[in-house]
Amino acid sequence: MKIASIATLTAVSLGLGVSLANAAPVTYTIDPSHTYPSFEAPHMGISWWRGKVNSREGKVVLDREAQTGTVDLTLDATSVDFGHDKMNEHALSEDFFNVAAHPTITYTGKITFADGVPSGVDGQMTLLGNTQPLKLQIVSFKCIEHPLLKREVCGADAVGQFNRAAFGMDKYADGPLGQVKLRIQAEALRAEAP
Repeated sequence: MKIASIATLTAVSLGLGVSLANAAPVTYTIDPSHTYPSFEAPHMGISWWRGKVNSREGKVVLDREAQTGTVDLTLDATSVDFGHDKMNEHALSEDFFNVAAHPTITYTGKITFADGVPSGVDGQMTLLGNTQPLKLQIVSFKCIEHPLLKREVCGADAVGQFNRAAFGMDKYADGPLGQVKLRIQAEALRAEAP
């Protein structure tokens, strides 16, 4: 009986060790060539301007066993691109992104899970030096082995909405004119073990 108890205790301890090993958080580095933060903002209430941020970096940490994680993303505001030179020039001025004073936009948050899969981010965005809450909904998430790099790569599509006036970008932002739709298509590569 004593031997059986020791064997059971050893098995349980080994099982816990394996469980804890699998529960370790994993860090993924954002792949800037496959990550596209884009946004839509109303123009005079009759059409939509669509833009993107061409330069970005960051990381994601996931603990699938604990169903927790974090996102840390930095966007280069000077790389905002509407595909229209005059609009880009105006967007980077003091009227909007004011990149001379605020060259970066940051987003950090905690990942939420549903049914074992990342489903959203409770985060905060800093724009024009102002930090405000911004929740994202993750509408798709999938991980595979990268066919060339032979390391895990994860992809996600996240959406959110905010009013730019809340961040101090209040030029032409009365009421619904200040609403911005945000979409982030992202890929992140699992960091190599040290």
